[in-house]
Amino acid sequence: MNLDTINTINDIKKMDHTQGVPVQGVFVLKKKANKKAKNDSTYLSLEYGDRTGNFHAFCFGDNPIYPRIESIKEGSPVFVGLTTGVYQGRFSPRLTETRLLTEEELANPDLSSRLVETSLENADELWEEFQSFVADIENEKLRETVRLAIDDIELGFRSTPAAIAMHHAYRHGLIEHTIHMARACKALLPLYKEVDPSLAMAGLLLHDIGKVIEYEGELSVSKSRTGILQGHVVLGYRMARKAGMLAKLEPDLLERLEHIILSHQGELEWGAAAMAATPEAVFVSMIDNLDARMGMVQYALRHRSDDKPFSDYLPGLKSPLLTTPVKEPLPELDINAEDLENSLELE
Repeated sequence: MNLDTINTINDIKKMDHTQGVPVQGVFVLKKKANKKAKNDSTYLSLEYGDRTGNFHAFCFGDNPIYPRIESIKEGSPVFVGLTTGVYQGRFSPRLTETRLLTEEELANPDLSSRLVETSLENADELWEEFQSFVADIENEKLRETVRLAIDDIELGFRSTPAAIAMHHAYRHGLIEHTIHMARACKALLPLYKEVDPSLAMAGLLLHDIGKVIEYEGELSVSKSRTGILQGHVVLGYRMARKAGMLAKLEPDLLERLEHIILSHQGELEWGAAAMAATPEAVFVSMIDNLDARMGMVQYALRHRSDDKPFSDYLPGLKSPLLTTPVKEPLPELDINAEDLENSLELE
């Protein structure tokens, strides 16, 4: 199988879906769920993905390939045959073939880069910028706390996504999200003198480190056992606490640093262990919310369709997003006011 001749999801979505075009692709089976229709018939709700995007599909019990898909585990790379189609105005293909990849196909060195979506920003440059933000923390013990916490998880921190689906949900997404927040923090700190710069930056840089343990998987990311049982907020709190104690951080500062991590999700129903109750915690949680939402916006704009003015519904924004660019205003005519008055008099 020559990967160069196989369609990507982006290729497929650009096709005329109303014509029922047969296509083939190599994707990751990201999600699979057994469901029942209103008539009690069983079907599979499926999500496939590659580096260019993802799509949802359904496979009903009377489809000959149903047993094969049912036996395939989530996270598996698969060959898929499908016929393009539209249902209720959305891309909805009909699955015609599927199989697991052979050992020879799995050994293809280009497979991972084709299947795994990656940050558009250079990962090495993001890491260098992260280190510069650490170095700029004025409080020596807070700086040492961040360094110790990150030293234990550097490789994971540099590659882990920031989420499974909501925002920055791709390889290197966590460090990209963190750097975007750090840039915003640096720009906004002069406006809020009440916020301690060292504490805010340290808490921001560590706020999501628990995700390195919470998530697992190379081709398809899911929550680990520990991630399900504890969650990244608690995991990050424990990691920061350990580093802070090793750095001999003062108890008051350590508690405030822990509080930033425990409260950064913003709302209890969003996963926060506590509501933000210090100036630095409020500051970091707001920046986190801003960059998470703008990450959804940026992703939708990158994957915009030329034939649709709006993206699909985005759960994190509770709305679809208008993805057509703002039109440039027409150039103003250079008309002298006296000339305009004279022309009106002639009329």
